[in-house]
Amino acid sequence: MPDFMTLALEEAAAAAARGEVPVGAVLVNSKGEILAQNGNRTEEWADPTAHAEVLAIRAGAARRGSPRLPDCDLYVTLEPCAMCAAAISLARLRRVVFGAYDPKGGGIEHGGRFFQQPTCHHAPEVIGGVEETKAAALLKAFFKEKR
Repeated sequence: MPDFMTLALEEAAAAAARGEVPVGAVLVNSKGEILAQNGNRTEEWADPTAHAEVLAIRAGAARRGSPRLPDCDLYVTLEPCAMCAAAISLARLRRVVFGAYDPKGGGIEHGGRFFQQPTCHHAPEVIGGVEETKAAALLKAFFKEKR
């Protein structure tokens, strides 16, 4: 079985090469089959919603022909923001596995803590800090180069 976080890190590196904030996501079903994978494309598409998580969820839902993906897991290199957390909840994902924590923009362990809100209809299992060092290094290198 492939290492899904490694694939997400590869998507993040590809995003950085395109000038995007290096975040990558891989959506996997319960059989370990990859339904979708992508990296951030907000700059390329001039679309503030083109986060890696949203793109992977959209592609997976289209592939399945269903807005709900209850048997799927999302591997993402950075703690999802509130927008992505909402998309994860609406898609009814089973699990979210993320790499680096995001104290400034995160919406799961930081900020609004979306899944802990009474208005949240579905909260997936969350596992944070997987390959955190590698994911954080990609982000730090990207922003260091920008400054």
